[in-house]
Amino acid sequence: MSRRVLAVTGANGFVGAHVAALAAEAGAEVWAIAREDAPRPELAPYASRYYQADLAEEWPAPEGPTAVVHLAGLAAVGPSFDRPQEYLTVNSAIMTTMSESLRTATTAPRVVVVSTGAVYSPPDGEGGVSEDDPLVPGSPYAVAKILVETQADYYARRGLDTVVARPFNHIGPGQSPGFLVPDLALAIESAPSGTAVQVGNIDAARDFTDVRDVARAYLLLAFADDHRHHVYNVASGEAHSGREILEEIARGLGRDVPPLEVDPARLRPNDPARIVGDASRLRSEFGWQPTIGWRRSIEDFLAARA
Repeated sequence: MSRRVLAVTGANGFVGAHVAALAAEAGAEVWAIAREDAPRPELAPYASRYYQADLAEEWPAPEGPTAVVHLAGLAAVGPSFDRPQEYLTVNSAIMTTMSESLRTATTAPRVVVVSTGAVYSPPDGEGGVSEDDPLVPGSPYAVAKILVETQADYYARRGLDTVVARPFNHIGPGQSPGFLVPDLALAIESAPSGTAVQVGNIDAARDFTDVRDVARAYLLLAFADDHRHHVYNVASGEAHSGREILEEIARGLGRDVPPLEVDPARLRPNDPARIVGDASRLRSEFGWQPTIGWRRSIEDFLAARA
């Protein structure tokens, strides 16, 4: 990746800092783009340029990037049920603003559009869902991602080199509250001994991939000479329940597993029992595979908080 320039939207987020770090360490110049006034400490060492902007209104960077990893947008599933139109409006507006600017560049970059594995219909059996499986969104967040994917396809037909990544759940160091691992860690730490911890559907099983492996997949898609497909899953191919995650967090914190109490307010509509992704397409074409197991992801997350 030497002498290549990577622009990262939503760079101040959980994944953005990891993408920037891996790209910079591999020799790429990184342009970070985010809403905040300045890059956060985890991002700053890796960003040679920083552009502050509301991407729903403007694209702030000049011509020059070889590739863009597009992470910006509203990303938490839970709040989307209360703010469905906002998710549709904001995420699609960002995609339009960015793509309209990039497609007219003298040398248009490749754009890795980050979607989600949540766009799929839950699998019927034990196998993982592939890119050919039907899309049946279970949340306004997933509806918004399908809209953005449709825009990516439209702009590909207008000459912009877009490729869609559909990551399944990812975890690891630096993840903020609002997601399973940080929320469970905070709940266990905060609960007095013997006090029940309130949870949602703790028995639902999901496919968890370390954020550093996910970031590596995005960079492979960004800087590959070509890509044979328009959509690629990013997934570990294994499912683990929220209960397994909670038990591993408790072990890492040196705590007993607390009693649990289901909070109906934390239960999501249409919440499938098990979701696992099939990343065979990414593996066969680019040789990508996960290198960091879910237990180490949790261990590194807890260590990074210390």
